[in-house]
Amino acid sequence: MYNINSIRNDFPILHQKIHNHDLVYFDNAATTQKPQQVIDAIVHSYTKTNSNIHRGIHTLSQLSTNMYEKARKQVQQFIHAPKSEEIIFTKGVTESINLIAHSFGEAFIKAGDEIIISAMEHHSNMVPWHMLCERKQATLRFIPFNSDGVLDIEAFKNSISEKTKLVSIVHISNSLGTVNPISEIIEIAHSHGIPVCIDGAQSIQHTPIDVQALDCDFFVFSGHKMYAPTGIGVLWGKESWLEKMPPYQGGGDMIETVTLEKITYNTLPFKFEAGTSNYVGAHALGVAIDYIQHIGIQHIETHEHSLMEYATSKLQNIEGLSIIGNAPKKAGAISFKVQGAHPADIGQILDKKGIAIRTGTHCTEPVMQFFNIPGTARMSFGMYNTISEIDYCCDVLNKVTRMFL
Repeated sequence: MYNINSIRNDFPILHQKIHNHDLVYFDNAATTQKPQQVIDAIVHSYTKTNSNIHRGIHTLSQLSTNMYEKARKQVQQFIHAPKSEEIIFTKGVTESINLIAHSFGEAFIKAGDEIIISAMEHHSNMVPWHMLCERKQATLRFIPFNSDGVLDIEAFKNSISEKTKLVSIVHISNSLGTVNPISEIIEIAHSHGIPVCIDGAQSIQHTPIDVQALDCDFFVFSGHKMYAPTGIGVLWGKESWLEKMPPYQGGGDMIETVTLEKITYNTLPFKFEAGTSNYVGAHALGVAIDYIQHIGIQHIETHEHSLMEYATSKLQNIEGLSIIGNAPKKAGAISFKVQGAHPADIGQILDKKGIAIRTGTHCTEPVMQFFNIPGTARMSFGMYNTISEIDYCCDVLNKVTRMFL
């Protein structure tokens, strides 16, 4: 049974008043709240086991190292990766994609080559590829989407050429909620011998992930989107690619030997983890994974799917409100606009009622340019949200929209 009350009790931040109203947190696509178990793990690390990893022979260092490497195995099992050595800890999706753009780019991209992404990408999966193309005199191509927020797969097929060296695509759009057909995209790309990177920032917390079944070449996600702390994320890559890619940064722990004349690099995964890693964040990420698995990612997906369907139905019945992005398959987030109102005004009014939503471009400016709007208001859901919260929010929105009609 999905015990929503038990789940909500684990999240202390939810039990407070905002402007004398119960907090309704609908900004989960930006970051999720943290269960007490994760908070306790952070406190325990700093009060009982804190010490730098991989370097010390004393007890605290060994304990801290063991917790860090345990977290790596937990991530491996959670996404069904073949080897724990393929799990690279980063700060988050942004650093993971920058790592790939730099290291894959250095090894495999030359002038005249092409990289394909979609036009709905978050800036974190767009800007690094722009930078790479500028550096290498390569070309960035885009898969268009239609007014429902659905990618044009035929256009994708037609954009592939012998110059295409990589496809990088978002699994679930943070601004449109579109669940992209990544299995089909991967299959098409692989039929041409092209590797694929999947941005899982908005899918890792909503749906089961099996990187072997997907057969993608890279998969990236951030801990703070899945109830873990900020500053910790993951890059998974196939060993065959990671071995060929040069290090992203130089420093401690990513080297095997250093002399005045030369250096030799460490083995995977350490080759890509220069300096002191966020070992406390990694441990807390492992605890967050345990928490998700205790509830069951399939149960979370079912619960959140019901929230999406219910909220969509309620919002569609509000006069003056239009949903932006109506793909047949959506998850996590619903963006909308209100006739006559700027999104920021909607967000400020809802905040006075204790409702936290996101407003703006959501770091997807080309999406807003496509719809010719300054931005949207966005509701996004987590495992702890409820139908009654949606009812309350929609009741407030009903009153708000009448103010602007």
